Amino acid sequence: MLTRKKFAIWFVSLAAVLTLTACGGNDGDTEQEGASKEESTTKNESSSHSGAHSGMDHSGSGEVPEGIKEAENPKYEVGSKAFITAGHMEGMEGAEAIISGAYDTNVYTVSYTPTTGGEKVENHKWVVHEEIADAGEEPFKEGDEVTLNASHMKGMEGAAAEIDSVQETTVYMVDFTTADGQEVKNHMWVTENELSPSK
Repeated sequence: MLTRKKFAIWFVSLAAVLTLTACGGNDGDTEQEGASKEESTTKNESSSHSGAHSGMDHSGSGEVPEGIKEAENPKYEVGSKAFITAGHMEGMEGAEAIISGAYDTNVYTVSYTPTTGGEKVENHKWVVHEEIADAGEEPFKEGDEVTLNASHMKGMEGAAAEIDSVQETTVYMVDFTTADGQEVKNHMWVTENELSPSK
């Protein structure tokens, strides 16, 4: 009887140890799994930030569309600094920019469905007159149907679009560093009223 009791106690103890070890292992796996999920979610949220602008090529080659005219007397001269007051992308608003180009043109907000598929992009800022196919001398009007030649975002070039708004202004190509340290070169476009003087 004593031997059976000892065996039973030993067996229960062994079972308890194995159960605790298994639970401990699972907890660790769960924590790791949770951390991975959280990290993955953060990455996904970061990559999809700014909604429709998530696929935007924020840095550019510096090549401007053919026919666009350099501004003669821009408020912000090439090489000068200004603060960006617009938030086209995460970390952009409030960044100090260096002006890399200034041009006088008509600028549009447009809505279009990407040629690559996906949801319609509403009120994209900005497309200049010279980035629209068959653009003549006269500016387009609100509601006009056009074809885009711009490639700021995937699926933009060649897309059918509708003009949402029109303004004649000076637009700027800018270099800046986002709040999280991402360097952006030759970003197109920022309008004059989206900049404020650097002190």
